[in-house]
Formats: sequence, structure tokens, C-alpha cells
Amino acid sequence: MPELPEVETTVRGLQDLTGSRIERVAVNDRRLDVPRERLVGRVLSRIERQGKYIVCGLSDGSSLRVHLRMSGRLVRFASPSERKYTRLSLLLDRGRLDFVDPRRLGTVEYSQDGLPVSVGIDPTERAFTRQRLGAIVSGSRAPIKVLLMDQRRIAGIGNIYAAEALFAARIDPRRPGKSLSTKEIAAVHSAVRSVLAEAIRKLGTTLGESVSDYRQSSGESGGFQERLHVYSRNREACHRCGTTIDRIKQGGRSTYFCPGCQR
Repeated sequence: MPELPEVETTVRGLQDLTGSRIERVAVNDRRLDVPRERLVGRVLSRIERQGKYIVCGLSDGSSLRVHLRMSGRLVRFASPSERKYTRLSLLLDRGRLDFVDPRRLGTVEYSQDGLPVSVGIDPTERAFTRQRLGAIVSGSRAPIKVLLMDQRRIAGIGNIYAAEALFAARIDPRRPGKSLSTKEIAAVHSAVRSVLAEAIRKLGTTLGESVSDYRQSSGESGGFQERLHVYSRNREACHRCGTTIDRIKQGGRSTYFCPGCQR
């Protein structure tokens, strides 16, 4: 599932479409309740990220909110192999925007008055301080990895970056949030910020070559998969201490960690 770095990369790659006028709308999936007649003639006034959501603001104050889910992508022009998975197309006076989603799990919501996004604090913003993270985790018995992935608390962190941040901080993902010391919370905070920043610089993580795998809006792969230390490396040697990477289940999701140096 695209996480904060992938969504941020997508938004940045589409910024030059801001100011484009929508000339035609093609809805190819009846699951998407998008009113064509209200979109035609509107101008894309903004394209921004809110957590894992992409919000496309329109000139009349309405908006489209896109959640990519497992396999969704916003691309400029769907490739021939992607066309049968294109659920929505906006034909613009300066190009086009296609919503490609092979698994059909992504959502596109329209609102005349704008859609409030009820998510937690963005970990890339200044307001996400060590003290704020401490307030989120210190009173909870939930595992620290589960807390980092709770979108109601912190917006945008998913399985990949929670695992990588806890590896960087040397923290066992199974530890209850309340068990972390002030120093350990500071380490997690620093790791979250640095891992997300590096992933954005590397333009996200592409784990495979199928049509369902993440690509940038240009169609190119991300590069952070080359920097993964634990995620999807079950039974491989830890880059730091040589211990075999382990995989466990947390909240129905796979968690990867090094039992040798994450405690």
C-alpha cells in the first residue's frame, strides 16, 4: 500500500497540473460515484497530500479526495498495460490524469464543500515533536509499531516505514508504547523523521514489477527499496549485526525486525 513517501512523491509529480481546466471526465468503474457534470469546466486549484490522501481542490471550492489503497496510482497517461485498470480519467487542457487501480480498492470521493480528513498528526510537520510522540505512545499498552501505524494518531506511516524506523531506533516492535523511556522515544522520533525524509528523496519504494506495484506519476519506479534494512528481508542477515531477520504477525500484518539489535 502506498504510504506517506509514495503519496508525497505522487503529489509533487503532479504539481505542474495545477491551473489546468477539466475538459472531459471518463468514469470507467460504477463503484466511483463521481459527478462528471460538476467537474467539467473546473480548474485544478491545488493538489496536496493529507496523510495518505491526495486532495484535488477545484476552482468552485469543491474537491476530489483520492485514497490509493493497495494498488491505486495517479498517473499522467496510463500505459497500454494499465488502460484496462483505469477507473477514472480527467482530460485536461494541459494533459490528462488517470486513476489506475488493478485491485479496485482505492476510493475517489467528491464533495461540493470540501472533504475534511480525520487523520492524526503529520510526522513530517514541525508540530510532530518528541513531546507530541511521547504523549501519543507513553500511556498505551499497544505495541509501538501498531501505534506508529494508527492513522488516527499519526498520519501516513504504514508497514514499511514503521518497520524501518524502529530498526533505525533499535527498538523491538513488540514493546508496549508505555515501556519506552524518554531517550527511546526521542530515538524513535528521530528515526521516523529521517526514514521518511530519505524515502521521499528516493521517490518512494517499489517492491515489484507488476501493474499493481507502486510507480511515480511519471511511471518510473521509486528507489528506497535499495535502502531497506528489515522490511521483506525475512531470514536474511541483518546489515548491522548479522543476526537473522525475523517476521512476526501484528494486527494481521507482517512485522520484520532484527532480534539481535532491536530490544
